[in-house]
Amino acid sequence: MRKADIITTRICNWNEAKHKIAQWRVTGKTVSFTNGVFDILHRGHIFSLSQAAVEADYLIVGLNSDASTKRLKGNSRPVNDEQSRALVLASLLMVDMVVIFEEDTPLNLITTLQPDVLVKGGDYTLEQIVGAKEVMEAGGKVIINPIVEGFSTTGIIQKISS
Repeated sequence: MRKADIITTRICNWNEAKHKIAQWRVTGKTVSFTNGVFDILHRGHIFSLSQAAVEADYLIVGLNSDASTKRLKGNSRPVNDEQSRALVLASLLMVDMVVIFEEDTPLNLITTLQPDVLVKGGDYTLEQIVGAKEVMEAGGKVIINPIVEGFSTTGIIQKISS
């Protein structure tokens, strides 16, 4: 798939996401889910997304909205607006769908989409992962991926600022 016009079709609202997932499941496919701000994409993000993608047939990325990012990271963030961040994520080979969420956590999105696998980075414990309990209660699994040390958006911003 070299056609750039497919990229924007990977950015879905919640209803579109539910519909596509239902279509995938009819054919027996599985869905993994991860989430984050993904403000300035870096090597750690690519590793994490790649690892999440191998856990199921399709990878959905829950993306914090601009308002949610500001609440979590402060008024100077995000550097890139939600539509720009969604477009960059949707253009990655391993990402099948991007869904923006307004809340501070993706719990409502996770319970709505009901992924088979929930994937987070190694800086979280199972007890800290939002939606882990709900995914496991529904028969799914939770994967904690190792983080790539030395790569963070905050670090990049600090390096640019100094």
